[in-house]
Amino acid sequence: MSVRRAVLGDAYIDRARDTASEFTGPWQDHITATAWGRVWARDGLDRRTRSMLTVALLTALHQESELALHVRAAVRNGVTADELREVLLHTSVYAGVPAANSAFAIAQQVLAELGVPEAIRPYDAGQEAP
Repeated sequence: MSVRRAVLGDAYIDRARDTASEFTGPWQDHITATAWGRVWARDGLDRRTRSMLTVALLTALHQESELALHVRAAVRNGVTADELREVLLHTSVYAGVPAANSAFAIAQQVLAELGVPEAIRPYDAGQEAP
């Protein structure tokens, strides 16, 4: 639970716990033990890297409902807006432009909500693409 709280934040975890029912409670226990206790807590990859991989995979799998949560988690884990942009650009090559396009829109919204300067500053349209 400590890793899940550190990555996703107390508010999200408290909300998930407080809304769990007899039906969904075992699911919450399962993902806490498996995803967060066995995978995210492993040595071998730091949380920043795991966050970047998670954003790329959620993008590739069109899991927009989870993407905003994990963009926030990535920022909490020290991933910069520039790094997130590169992850999404890279993912577009292998998972497709439509998937990355949706992910960019979600990430833009989350980063703007968090007050990240790169999501607020206007783009210099005078820069030509290669």
